[in-house]
Parts: sequence; structure tokens; C-alpha cells
Amino acid sequence: MTDQPHYTEYDTRLGAYAVVIDTVGGREQILLALWNEPSRPQWTLPGGGVELDESVEEGAVRELREETGYDVELVRLLGVDTWVIPGERRTTGSRRPLRNVRVIFEARIVGGELTHEVDGSTDEAQWFPVDEVAALDRVELVDIGLRFAGRSPSGDS
Repeated sequence: MTDQPHYTEYDTRLGAYAVVIDTVGGREQILLALWNEPSRPQWTLPGGGVELDESVEEGAVRELREETGYDVELVRLLGVDTWVIPGERRTTGSRRPLRNVRVIFEARIVGGELTHEVDGSTDEAQWFPVDEVAALDRVELVDIGLRFAGRSPSGDS
């Protein structure tokens, strides 16, 4: 067994995201945001970092509003996903490993209108048929969220 670093020897980022699925014309659609920070933009679940003074639920609702323009109500917790970025792969200047903890909710729209984020980590929000998600250039979080919601990225339930 290898020695694991003590929790004070790595950074942790807490994020809150939501799977928002609506049926339009008999076809399920998912709301995604275009993440513009990697070397190539990719579609992701709307959401992001939780601020120090807010709950995970508050962070999810705030992030959805910022990235999509919609007001949402959280329906249920779908799951928690965790992954680690080794220190040498970090792009922020820190060389400490980073543990990402991503809390994923199911949410439904209760107000607002589709609006693109300005000056943020995403710059577009869009609805996609769930059965077409597999063809999108997307981050793994989309597939994880769909699996947590009981759907496959290919649209097969």
C-alpha cells in the first residue's frame, strides 16, 4: 500500500452541478453549458464552484442562474463524484494535488429564461436531445450526471 497524503497536503474543490431534463415534443432534452476554459471548449453540466459562505444547494442554484439564466428548484441529490488531478497536471500554478468533489443534483426550471453567461467559465447554454449527447464534444461529467439520473449518454435508458 502506498503512502497517501494527509488531507492538509492537497487542495479540495467543492462543486455543485445539476442535470436539468425537460421533454419537448415528446423528446427528452438536457440543458448543457459550453465550458470555455480547457484548450478546446466542451459541453458540461451547468454548475461550478461552491462559495465558502453558501451551502452546496445554494451553490447549485446560483451557478445554474449564472450559467443558463434559469431559476431552478433542486428535486433530489443524484450523487457525488470525486476525482484527483495530480499536482504536476494542475494549471493554476499550484503543484499540490487537487481533489475535486462534484455534487450532482436533479433540478427543474421554475423561472427565468435561457441566457448566456458573460465573463464566466462558460459562454453559452443550450438544450440538446438526450439521445444526441453521445455525438457532442463533452466532458465526462455529462455522462456521469446522465448515469446518476438513470439515463445513458447514448439516450438508451
